[in-house]
Formats: sequence, structure tokens, C-alpha cells
Amino acid sequence: MRILILGGTGFIGPFQVRYALSRGHEVTLFNRGRTNRNMFPEVETLIGDRNGQLDALKGRSWDVVIDNSRSNPDWVRMSAEFLKDSVGRYFYVSSRSAYADTSRVPMTANAPSFTYETAGVERGSNDLPYGLAKALSEREAQKIFVGRTNIVRPGLIIGPGDETDRFTYWPVRIHKGGEVLAPGDPSDPVQIIDVRDLTEWMIRMAEGDQVGVFNGVGPFNPRPMAQLLYGIRAVTTAETRFTWINREFLTDMGLRPYSDLPVWRPPTEGREGFARFDLTPEIAAGLTFRSLAVTAADTLEYHFSRSSERQAQLRAGISLEREAEVLAAWHASR
Repeated sequence: MRILILGGTGFIGPFQVRYALSRGHEVTLFNRGRTNRNMFPEVETLIGDRNGQLDALKGRSWDVVIDNSRSNPDWVRMSAEFLKDSVGRYFYVSSRSAYADTSRVPMTANAPSFTYETAGVERGSNDLPYGLAKALSEREAQKIFVGRTNIVRPGLIIGPGDETDRFTYWPVRIHKGGEVLAPGDPSDPVQIIDVRDLTEWMIRMAEGDQVGVFNGVGPFNPRPMAQLLYGIRAVTTAETRFTWINREFLTDMGLRPYSDLPVWRPPTEGREGFARFDLTPEIAAGLTFRSLAVTAADTLEYHFSRSSERQAQLRAGISLEREAEVLAAWHASR
């Protein structure tokens, strides 16, 4: 199978490339040649720009294109229009953020995605919220590749290679040991996805003929926050104890779910289904999940392969000093 990957050298792209090559597929990359340009010397790379500079794609054909663009509907429209007669199917990597309403339990791909109206944004605006931009990008692909589009809506993508540190914060913090601030209720649900589970599933779907909209999260049964943290602790040798602090206290201390305290997003009103997706269609379409132990161990290994400066500067989570301050305030309030 001939696969064209738009991008291919960021976070998820390299895993798509490696897995596709391991299964005997012919891979072509299309990008600007600026990021990790020598990552795959054995793979053909066509140089261009999603912003209209697509001539390098002329006269070629592929069975599948995988579009990893972040959130620009114009890029998707131009690429899809340019490739509609030379590519069989269009895979677009969207986001769970495309949903306008995550109050349903369980969530499915039939839940409404954002429109200009539901997002409260004027048509023609150049300043699009991330979720709306993803939803509009989906529609551009579906409108041009009618009946030939696969939309995958991942949640938080985690694992080795992730430079956002939104999951990495937890293995690193737990590895350090001591008293760890555990946010919310131990039963708060979590659904995330290992980058390798996501990308390998996409390549396997590309090998078949199924089309549609799919959610890329896991596991099948939402994992309680306690299971996540204790599961990570199990792959370390650290002496760690968790102190659970409720959402109201954390809010009073100025800590925000998902940013200050990554991964955790409590099922508050209007977000009850954020981490409660029914993955029956996705499992039927071949989605599988690595164990949390493997993901956590591999994430730690990747983290410790980075420079000492990078290891010391996580891009998500709170500092040890801030954590100690909040823990002290919590204990003083008891």
C-alpha cells in the first residue's frame, strides 16, 4: 500500500512511518523539511507547504493520505482538493476537543461537534478556538472525499516522544517519591491513549476499507484516577504516598484541572462524558491498548534520555515547591 503522510516528523508522525514500514508499506512524506528533516533518510520526502505550495504532489498517486495538521481548516481544504483524484482515502487526525457537548454518558462519535454557532464565533473569523478548528477541518475533508474519509478524534496522546509533558509529569513526579498531591476524587475517570496504540491502529485501519468517525481514547473501561496513579507507581521503586485533595480546595488554591494538574479533568456539570467514551465501534475497528505499565515505563525511559536541562524543565504540572505549599495548606485545614 502507498501511504502519503502530511507532516510525519513531529510527535505522532514518526510512529505512523515506522509502523507502516514494518508492515511493508511504501511511505512518502510531505512537509516543509524544517523539523527533523533527516529522521527518515530511507523514506521519500516531498518538500512543500500546506499553505498552497502543493506542487510537489502533482502527478503522483497514493492509496491513503494521513493528515496530521494541527488545526487549520484551510490547509485541509486545499490538501483534500488537490489530492481528491489521486488518493483513495483521506485520514484526518482530529481531536476529542471537536465535540461541542461532552455531557453525554457514554460519549460516542454521534455527539455533535462544534459549529460557528455553538462555538459563538462569527463566520470568517481568523481566530478559531481549537475545537472549532478541528471540527471545521473534519468537514472540509468529508465534503471533498465523500464516503472516503476516516476521522480519528484522539484524546490526550501520551507516551515516548511527547514534548508537552502532560502525562510525563505524573511518572516523573511519582518517580521522585515522597508525598504526592493526587487531585480530585480517586474515582474520577480518565481516558487517554498511547501514541503507539493510536498510530498503529490508524495504519491497520488504512489496510482495510472501513470509513467513518472514530474516537481515539482508552482504555475501553475508563480508568479511575487512582488506578492511573497507583499503576504508574508500580513501575517505579520510589517510596510514594498519595494525598487526595478535593476539587473545591484545589480551585480555591488557584489550581486548574488538565493544565496545572495534567490528565485529570473531573466530570463536572456539562463534562460528564469527557472521559466516558463507549469504544465499542473502535474496538470492532481494531483499536488495542498497551498496558499502563508499559506506557509509564517507556515514558520515563524517554524522559531520562533527554538533556538534564530539559528534564529539569517540565512543560506541564506544578513545581515541587508549589505542590508542597498546597499540601501544607490542605493539612492545615484538616
